[in-house]
Amino acid sequence: MTSIDESLLLKTAAEYGVPGPVARELMARTRPCLYLVPHEQVPAVLREDARPAGRTGGLPALPDGVDWPEPRNPLVLSVDCAALPHDVLDIELPADGHLLLFTEIEYPPESSVVLHVPAGAATTERSATYESKESNESNGEAGEVRVYEPRTLYPVPGLTLDGDGEAGPRTRAFLDDDGANDGANDGAEDALDSFEEAVLDMAFGGQRPGVCVQLGGFSDSWDMAPDVGELVLFAQLAGQAIDYNVFTMNLIVGTREDIAARRFAGLQYDQQC
Repeated sequence: MTSIDESLLLKTAAEYGVPGPVARELMARTRPCLYLVPHEQVPAVLREDARPAGRTGGLPALPDGVDWPEPRNPLVLSVDCAALPHDVLDIELPADGHLLLFTEIEYPPESSVVLHVPAGAATTERSATYESKESNESNGEAGEVRVYEPRTLYPVPGLTLDGDGEAGPRTRAFLDDDGANDGANDGAEDALDSFEEAVLDMAFGGQRPGVCVQLGGFSDSWDMAPDVGELVLFAQLAGQAIDYNVFTMNLIVGTREDIAARRFAGLQYDQQC
């Protein structure tokens, strides 16, 4: 899993005026994730050996007998599971094959589908054009699915922070002590916020992308976080990561058990804008 050497963590904490025990409590509120980003956003130290593992947009390659899922939402993400770094996430994704996500990113989708195409399955790329038949008509009408521009994505491990989680006792004491000394805790809060950002950037290997696809970890939701209780984040897609003109946040959550068992029909979808 993604981690940071403790000596480096404590050194960074000292630079921001954050006590070591507070830094350790912060790490207890993190979860690992995988960012899927364009090649130019891969940190320089990782760029030479970067291997593609995903793609936004394009057309789906589906096994014989498997049709484009109704109601024919666009394909927004394909993930090559075998190309993902292993032992990074704390959720269990398939070890191989491809995950395909069909959903609507511009408006709240009526339905969304995640398919797993097994490794080695004979597949055929499906056309965006299809024949649409009305129930009371014998002749079909031509329809066409929205196809987003394909963009190749590369995986980069990172850390996410539970922003809604309860701070530990040493963190609360750090903030309360600052407020008791000068009547305001802005200084401690600012130091802690800056330290948190530095830690998350450090785990990524550079400045984290603001617009991206994320697998696992805590959500970075714009509204109420959907990953609460037994639900954990499966994937998070910024609309602009798929189409530069779409400003939505698309979040998919499920239980660890359903994700591990590939019961993707049990996933829940939330679109925020």
